[in-house]
Order: sequence, then structure tokens, then C-alpha cells
Amino acid sequence: MKKILLTLAVAATGLTGASAQIFKTINSAELTSGFMNVFDLPSNGGAFVFASGWGIADLNSTFNSSTSVTMSPNTIGDPNSFWYTPSGQVGALGNKIMEGNLYGEETGTYAGQTVTFAGSVTSFSLATNAAGIPYELTAFIRDFAPDFSSFATSTQVITGTGAFSIDLTAINDPGRHVQWGLMIKGPNIWSADSAQLATAGSATIEAVPEPSTYALLALAAAGFGAHLVRRRRR
Repeated sequence: MKKILLTLAVAATGLTGASAQIFKTINSAELTSGFMNVFDLPSNGGAFVFASGWGIADLNSTFNSSTSVTMSPNTIGDPNSFWYTPSGQVGALGNKIMEGNLYGEETGTYAGQTVTFAGSVTSFSLATNAAGIPYELTAFIRDFAPDFSSFATSTQVITGTGAFSIDLTAINDPGRHVQWGLMIKGPNIWSADSAQLATAGSATIEAVPEPSTYALLALAAAGFGAHLVRRRRR
């Protein structure tokens, strides 16, 4: 019996390949960073405008608990025509595409390891603005070069409620930065425009349990049994 269990444990480890497994989900203690990329509207060419670190609240991300977060389209309180057409007021349209990133980051720790980011979307009502530009939610893992000049990525666009899970094996370089989190993208909305905010919608994402060792062992056992069947047929 001990021999069989040892064999299954080795097989379970083999399911992950040569790299170790790192599991991430919704956790307010880890998703502590915010970053905003700003672009022109597609009708104005869609060019990149600027990027900077933002506070989580400024992203319009709110942790309902340590394992649940609600994300909604970005609001800008500045009435300047840079941000709104014709200017910030009820009924005005956002003049920029805001790409808000809520994420956790580790440098060097996960080099050469496989990172999984998973969660469950329990509420989803993201739609479009009055000009028909959609609001999008994406789960991501990114593996940045030491100087942030390039990155490898794994993403999943979220279009409704349900579970998601993505994986990325980090490059084996201790200088690289691994990020995981959620991105909400779409036109900004005047913060006092309750009608547009309601139409644009929001999404709530919650944590899921880490897959147990027993689940891996069950999968390994199934594979081990199939291997025995194949050997017997020879």
C-alpha cells in the first residue's frame, strides 16, 4: 500500500510538469496594487496617452470582504474636455478609454514556477456606454522582464458569471516580476451620472478554494490505472 501511495504521489507531482505550482485567487492581502493605462477613444485613433500607479479605490474597485471584490467602470471628477465630451456633466460621454488593473506582484519568488489564478464571478452586468463602446473584464497573469520592457501573459476575457482559471509558467529568472489580477477596461463616466453608471454595470469576483492534494491524487490514480490497462494489453 505504501508503495502504491508513493507512486500516486509522484504521479500527482508529475501532473504539474517540472515546475512547482503556485495558486492565487481573490485575496485583499495580495491584490494590493493598482495601475491605470489611458488611451484615446477608438474614434480618435485609440493611441496610448499615459500610464501611472493608481489607488485601488480610484480604479473603482471595492473589496466587499477579504475574498470578494466588485469592479465597475472608472469615474473621473475633472470636468475638463480632455476627459469628457463636451465637458464633465450629467449626460456627457467619457473621452478616454481607461484600463484599470488590480493586481498582486512578486519579484523573483516564482521564477520557473507555474502560477494559477482562479476565481468565481458571482455577479456580472457590464455592458456598453451610450456610444456603444463596451466595458470589458479580463483576468490576467503577466511575467515582466526585470526592467518592465516586455512581458509574457496569460489572459481570460470574462463575459458573464461562473468560474475562471488561467496558468502561466514564469521564466526562470529571479529578476522578473510576476503579476496576477483583474483588468476592467472602457470609457470613463462622470461620477454624478447615475444613469450611465447603472447602464455600464459592474462585476463581483470571489475567491475559490485551492485544488486539494487529494484531487491531484485522484487524477493521478486514474492515469495510473489507465497505464496498467495499457500494459496488460501488450
